[in-house]
Amino acid sequence: MAARSPRPPSRTIIVRIEPDPVQSGGEPASSFLVAILYVIETMAMSATVDVRRVAPAARTTSGGNHVKFSSTRPRAVAVVLALALAATACGSGRSSGSDDGSSSGTPTTAAATSTDFGTLASPCGPASGTNGATDQGVTADSIAVGYGDDAGYQGSPGLNHQISDAMKSMIDWCNEQGGVNGRKVVGHYYDAKITETANVVAEACKQDFMLVGSGWALAAGGETARLGCKLPAVPALVGGSELGMAPLMVTPVPTVIDYNVVQVAAALARAYPEQVKKAAVMVPPLPASVETVEKVENTYPDEGWSFLDQCKQQYALTGEADWKPFVQKLKECGAEVVVFSGGNPNFQNVLDAAAQIEYKPIWLVESNFYDQAFADWNSSGNADNVYLRFAFVPFGQAQPGSATEAYLNLVKAHGGDTSLLGAQAASAFLLWATAAKQCGADLTRDCAMEKLKAIHSWTGGGLHADMDPGGNLPAPCGLVLKMEGTKFIQWDPAKENEFACDPSYLVKVDPPVEAQAALNLGPDRITTKNGTGK
Repeated sequence: MAARSPRPPSRTIIVRIEPDPVQSGGEPASSFLVAILYVIETMAMSATVDVRRVAPAARTTSGGNHVKFSSTRPRAVAVVLALALAATACGSGRSSGSDDGSSSGTPTTAAATSTDFGTLASPCGPASGTNGATDQGVTADSIAVGYGDDAGYQGSPGLNHQISDAMKSMIDWCNEQGGVNGRKVVGHYYDAKITETANVVAEACKQDFMLVGSGWALAAGGETARLGCKLPAVPALVGGSELGMAPLMVTPVPTVIDYNVVQVAAALARAYPEQVKKAAVMVPPLPASVETVEKVENTYPDEGWSFLDQCKQQYALTGEADWKPFVQKLKECGAEVVVFSGGNPNFQNVLDAAAQIEYKPIWLVESNFYDQAFADWNSSGNADNVYLRFAFVPFGQAQPGSATEAYLNLVKAHGGDTSLLGAQAASAFLLWATAAKQCGADLTRDCAMEKLKAIHSWTGGGLHADMDPGGNLPAPCGLVLKMEGTKFIQWDPAKENEFACDPSYLVKVDPPVEAQAALNLGPDRITTKNGTGK
C-alpha cells in the first residue's frame, strides 16, 4: 500500500466556483439485460490491478472540500457530482410514468422559460453570420443528429426511453431559441431494440452529422460501423470501457477503465473505520461488473478498507433460487461491509434473505439503485443500511433556477419521463451544442471534435460535477445517499447541495493486461479495438 501524505487538521471549506463562459449520473439493472450482456461480452477482466495515486494532495479529515452548487444565474456555480461509473439508471416502460427517484418534493411541471440552463448560458440562438452546407447533415438552416434508446426491446418495453425523452425536449428547447447558430436541430430517433445497434448506426452513418445523447445498452456492437464512417459521438450512455475509451467520442460524464473515484470509500471509512476492514463483494460474472469490482478492491484499501478474500460471492446473472446460502456465507466469514454489483430484483432478494437470518451489514451500491420503485419497496426497512455512491444532483434537491429543475420541467412539459440517464442525455446535448456554437457558420465534424476536446470543465449547467470531457476524466468529487424507509437521504456531506471534492479522490488505475490487450489501449488512453475513425 502506497504511503499517504500527512493530512492537515480537520476543517470544512465551502467553495464557490466561478465558471468560464464556455462552461456550464447505472448499469442496466434488469436480469434480462445482464444475461444478454454476458452472452455478447466475452472478455473477462480478472487480472490483478496495480494502483497508484495521482495528485496525492493531502485532504481534510472532514472529507475534503465541500463544494456547494448554486441555482442562481450570477455565476455562483457549484460543482455537482456526476455519475462517473458505467452505473447508469436503467429506465422501465412508459406505462410506469415518471421515475425520478426523488427523496422529497415534486418539481413543477411548467416548461423552463429562461434561455439559460442553470448556470450555463444557452448555446442556442440565431445565426451571427451567413450559414451554408459545411458537412454531412449540415445545411444552411439545419443540423441532423442521431440519438436513440432500446425502447422497442420486447423483453422490457420502453427500455431507457428517458434518454430520448430528454433529447426530444432539449432539441425543442434549442429550436425555440433559433437552433444552434440559426440552424434548427433535426433529431433522428433510432430504436436499437438491444440487438440492432449495428443496423441503427449504419442508418445514422448515411444522414447524421453526429450522434448526440444516444443511449444503446449494447452500443459497442455499432462501434465498427461508427468508426468506419467517421461518425463522431457525444453519447449519454457508455456501457463500459470499450466505449469509454473510444476514438471520435467525448462524453459529458467520463466512464473510464483507468481511473476510479474513491470519495464514498473515504466517507464510509471515516464513519465506520473498523467495519470497512472487514469488507466483501457480491458480483455476477459480467465483464463490466467484474471490472468495476476490481477497481473497488484495488483502490479502496488506500482509504483504510480491507477485503476478505474468502467472503467474495459470485452469483448467477439471472438470479438465484435461494439467496440465504450467500448471505449466510457473508455472515459466517465476518463481512461487515458488502459491496454489491448488479441490480434489482436480485438485490431486493438479497436484502430479504439477509433479514431472514438477522444479518445487517453495511451495503454499498451504485447509483443505478436511485429509483423510486426501490425506495417504495423498502417499506419493510430491509434496505435501511444501504448506501449509494451518487452522481447527479438528487432530483428532490432541485432548486429554483437550477439545471436540475430545468431538466425536470422541460421533460415533464413535453410529457416525458425523467431519470439519471435522461439528465445525462441533457448534459450531452448541451455539451455538443456548446462546441457546435463555437464553430459558428463553418460547422464541421473536425471543428466540433476540436472544440469538444478543448472543454476541460463541464457541469451541464449544474447537473453534475465539474468533469473534464476533453481529457476524458471524471470529477474528483463524491456524494453519498442512504436509504431511510422510502426515501433517499443525503448522508455525506451531511448538508444538502454540497459535495465532497478533493484531488486525491481521483485514483489512477493500471488496467489489467488482458483488458489493455483486448482494447488495444494506447498511451493516449484511446482504444483502437474497433478502428481509429481516421
